[in-house]
Amino acid sequence: MADVQVRNVSRSFGSHKALDDVSIDFPDGGFYALLGPSGSGKTTLLRLIAGFDFPSSGGISIGGESVERVPVEKRRIGMMFQNYALFPNMSVADNVAFGLSVRGDTRSSIETEVRRALDLVQLDKLGERRPHQLSGGQRQRVALARAIVTKPRVLLLDEPLSALDKALRVDMQIELKRIQREIGITTIFVTHDQEEALTMADRIGILCDGRVVQEGPPEDVYDRPRSEFAASFLGDANILRGKTFDNGIRLSDGMQILAKEASSGSAGVEAICAVRPERITIAASASATPPGRNTLNGRIMKRIFAGNSSTYFVDRNGETLKVLVQNQDGERLSEGQDVTLSWSPESTVVITA
Repeated sequence: MADVQVRNVSRSFGSHKALDDVSIDFPDGGFYALLGPSGSGKTTLLRLIAGFDFPSSGGISIGGESVERVPVEKRRIGMMFQNYALFPNMSVADNVAFGLSVRGDTRSSIETEVRRALDLVQLDKLGERRPHQLSGGQRQRVALARAIVTKPRVLLLDEPLSALDKALRVDMQIELKRIQREIGITTIFVTHDQEEALTMADRIGILCDGRVVQEGPPEDVYDRPRSEFAASFLGDANILRGKTFDNGIRLSDGMQILAKEASSGSAGVEAICAVRPERITIAASASATPPGRNTLNGRIMKRIFAGNSSTYFVDRNGETLKVLVQNQDGERLSEGQDVTLSWSPESTVVITA
């Protein structure tokens, strides 16, 4: 296997910069998610690593070897596409064997490796079937087996779960992670789905407008976003605006929001604080709030029931805050009811420009 290094990579298409001075380290044997909205540059970066395109500037290395001008067939990369790209006129086994046949491996070697790959993805009994005879999840497993059968140094996955329904997608998240761990291959995974990135990746890189706005372990990126975009794109966040003071930020109406890690800059600087909806406690306004917590008053405008949880939309001076609660916890509150929101300073993230 191998690590992948991207250094100061830019890619322009005419006057449009799809990637702008991107630098990322993809660790050997790790599972890395490139996360971002449509047009953020994540698929462009994947194509550059694969060798389907070349950077306008900057360098890419795999296992310490510079590859930005190495053709795709010599990079030893496995690729799994969004639409799986299976050959409809070939059996499952022949689809998986395709790369080995092109490489010129012997028949006995091909049969052994195909059998091993199909066993790994738990399709060892379906080798003679055609793609149209398979379910969506089975077709995805065939595509994965084909991508790993050649023993590539790096596995690239381009939105591989987007065509599956929710229940199957969750199953395949677990399965992909299991297989990746079992073979220990460096894996780079492109997705726009925040839940997939948080569930599967060892590290996450968030892209926006061709730049990496933040990267790191999922828990760190989620709990300590460094920009309003990162806070809002990865999961959900309530954004409150104000100016910094020693222990947090002061809102325009004078309310002080305390943070455990307050801004290290000067007081009076324009800033935001981000608070995750699940970190907020909601209670009827007459309820007592433990000391040391941030509190804001508001009125419930809407409640959305989602089975085991509910989201409350609370109006505070024309601003809407979201609160996520488990339905078995606490009292059920009603639309139009006055409430108090509270959360700990540890759950407040202050972000300055």
